[in-house]
Amino acid sequence: MTEQTNSGEPEIRFSGFKSKWDTKRLGDLGKVATNKRVFMHETALTGDVPFYKIGSFGREPKLFISQSLFEKYKQRFPFPDYGDLLFSVIGSIGRVVEYKGEDEYFQDSNIVWLQHNGALVNSFLKQFYSIVEWSGLEGSTITHLYNRNILDTKIDLPCKEEQTRIGSYFNSLDQMIDLHQQKHDKLLMLKQAMLQKMFPQDGATTPEIRFKGFKGDWEKRKVVDLFKVTRGNVLAATKTSRKISNISPYPVYSSQTKNDGLMGYYHSYLFQNAITWTTDGANAGTVRFRDGKFYSTNVNGVLLSDEGFANRAVAEALNQEAWRHVSHVGNPKLMNNVMGQIEILIARDIEEQQKIGAYFRTVDNLISKHATQLKKLKNIKSACLEKMFV
Repeated sequence: MTEQTNSGEPEIRFSGFKSKWDTKRLGDLGKVATNKRVFMHETALTGDVPFYKIGSFGREPKLFISQSLFEKYKQRFPFPDYGDLLFSVIGSIGRVVEYKGEDEYFQDSNIVWLQHNGALVNSFLKQFYSIVEWSGLEGSTITHLYNRNILDTKIDLPCKEEQTRIGSYFNSLDQMIDLHQQKHDKLLMLKQAMLQKMFPQDGATTPEIRFKGFKGDWEKRKVVDLFKVTRGNVLAATKTSRKISNISPYPVYSSQTKNDGLMGYYHSYLFQNAITWTTDGANAGTVRFRDGKFYSTNVNGVLLSDEGFANRAVAEALNQEAWRHVSHVGNPKLMNNVMGQIEILIARDIEEQQKIGAYFRTVDNLISKHATQLKKLKNIKSACLEKMFV
């Protein structure tokens, strides 16, 4: 790849391409197409051919039409070619689905595609749609993209060969992103399934799956009988920017939002090997085990134990139960006194708790690994889109 600075060219482009890109209207290259209208009485909850409305577009179908109706409409009315890019024009506009040649039908007027008959390379167009600024976008409560908005939208185009190179590059990036997303999602599903199997459910006193060598009923204990229940400390807003950095040794945790509540790092710590939970706000009742030394702000409650109960297994058990005790009168809250009275079932043997905790630590580490890789790949794609398009 080489870097360019001339107007009409992207900042970065593949070697061998030098000509400036042409600016066109999408209407110069094709027309907006849509499937023929299908009426509700022609649909069913089960059937031969999936029928996608705006709510199910790009997801699982909820309605179906008959094979005979599909064949009739496909032959007589506009229908996408393999590789055409259908997108939504109302509500969450711009959601793109590539048509792969399957027998499926789409809601008229709300799901459309640009019928360009090969004037564009679809893999290039797909990436353009991810950064497009539609002409004269209209809408108030519900955003609606009309045909004139689509056709008047400008697109900067290289030759077809360069479009193909760019589209192939981003297709490879998208495949890597999809792969890590799938692995990440499967691990989340695995964790949820194992939480159900490795902790007693529905009044049971033993889990369905257990490490070898452990027997007997689990016991129900109150949080206040297992832990010292306390709270994190305030970091003054005027000083926070100076105190928190990426080079200090101890993590600072706040409300359980993105990045697991990690705000940054601090020069001193308050707690070690403890359980935290969010006391206020939308994430009230979210529980996490914090391994090692850390600082916690005052939006977190903290559970401390000298007997080993502050471990990942107990935290997972508590995370399944705490949300039931959140008060939703006004701002959601789970205060220390309420947390202290919550009862949970835990293994009697600390060693069993530790083994369960170690298992979920491994799963969490794998989830975190794929989440980190996903973030990196998405950042790379975002940067490349900015540099490789005019």
